[in-house]
Amino acid sequence: MTTLKKGDQAPQFSGTDQDGNIHKLADYAGKKLVVFFYPKASTPGCTAEACDLRDNFERFKANNYELLGVSADSQKAQGKFKDKYEFPFPLIADEDKSVINAFGVWGPKKFMGKEYDGIHRTTFVIDENGIIEEVIENVKTKEHASQILK
Repeated sequence: MTTLKKGDQAPQFSGTDQDGNIHKLADYAGKKLVVFFYPKASTPGCTAEACDLRDNFERFKANNYELLGVSADSQKAQGKFKDKYEFPFPLIADEDKSVINAFGVWGPKKFMGKEYDGIHRTTFVIDENGIIEEVIENVKTKEHASQILK
């Protein structure tokens, strides 16, 4: 779905998290950044994915990674999701889909025979210089940290 691939410059995004803080790609210069896009806060697959990343957060920190979750949910929904599961990373409330579109993860999906537009569960691993190291489109929600931290 996304046209971004390994070796591409990551988009210069700017998004607002659950607490109203702005996050930009430039804020993460010198660190590795995992940007994971998920369809909807507090749904089973998204919860499993985010909890797996939370449970491995210390491993990410030890390897100089920062994590940033993104969905089109409201700030309030992202805040509830983050608080309920005690996520140690920010969640971008991308209601206008500016970050989602910058990464090219919005598009047609099929579920139970119905076609609709939505977020494709995709993760981007970005290096210290803002270059995409990896694009993970086949996300395994219960073991996503292992897909990233090989």
